[in-house]
Order: sequence, then C-alpha cells, then structure tokens
Amino acid sequence: TLLYTIKFEVDMSVFHGKSLLKQDGTKVDASEVVNGAQVIAVYFSAHWCPPCRGFTPMLKEFWEDNKGSGLVIIFVSSDKTEQAMMDYFNEQGDYWAAQYDSELQKALKAKCGVSGIPCLAIVSKEGEMLHKQGRNDVAANPDSALETWKAMY
Repeated sequence: TLLYTIKFEVDMSVFHGKSLLKQDGTKVDASEVVNGAQVIAVYFSAHWCPPCRGFTPMLKEFWEDNKGSGLVIIFVSSDKTEQAMMDYFNEQGDYWAAQYDSELQKALKAKCGVSGIPCLAIVSKEGEMLHKQGRNDVAANPDSALETWKAMY
C-alpha cells in the first residue's frame, strides 16, 4: 500500500493574499511585510481628525527612532476619499498602508474593534488584536513602548 501524507495549511491571516502600499504608491505583499516583523502596529487615523493630526507627528518620530528594530506600522485610513488618504499618508513616516476601502482595511478595523480614532493597535501576524493602547504607550513611554510590545509575541 502507498501512504500519502498531505500537508494542508490554511493561512488564516488577514494579511494573506493582500497588498500594502508604500508612500510612492508601490504595492508590496502584506504577508512578506508582517512575517518579517517583530511587532506590527496598526494606525487607524484620518486627516480630518484633529486628535489624529496631533498624534501623527509623535508616531512619525517614534517610527524614525525605531524603524530598524523589527517594527512594522500599517496605516488604516478613515478618510473620505482615496486622495485624502494618500495626501495624509505622505505626511507620515515611511511605513505601509492598507489600500483605501480594501478588504484588509475593513478586516483590521473589525478585528481591532475600532470605534474611535486615532487608535494604534498592536496585532499578531494573523491580524488579531493583542493590545489597543499603543497610542498611550507612544505618548507616555516612547522609550519603552517597543520592548513592551515585543513581549506580547
């Protein structure tokens, strides 16, 4: 008799088969980006939101200080148009964004239970929310936030 072993893996990640954008509009495979990360922070924001416009410069500085440390930040826009989203994204750090009005954008909002912005959620490589208080961490303890998040994985 012949015995076959079939390995069947289902990638349950919200990132599987999806793309992320860079500021220049280039698309990158979302799974590759998150699989290489030690920490994935998802930034829910919009240009029309005053608290967001206040937090974005802090997050941009945090990104600049930590971008070589295994941190991935993904911007998820609540802007009303794709142009507004891209204009606002280009003011931020050189990280990644979920495409405007995409399945990925909707899935991350749902998995993280976003009801207000700005929100910085730390998620697993599958997109499951691990911690919703990233904004407070960056504002109050920027020097230790990344290490705190790494301990969640």
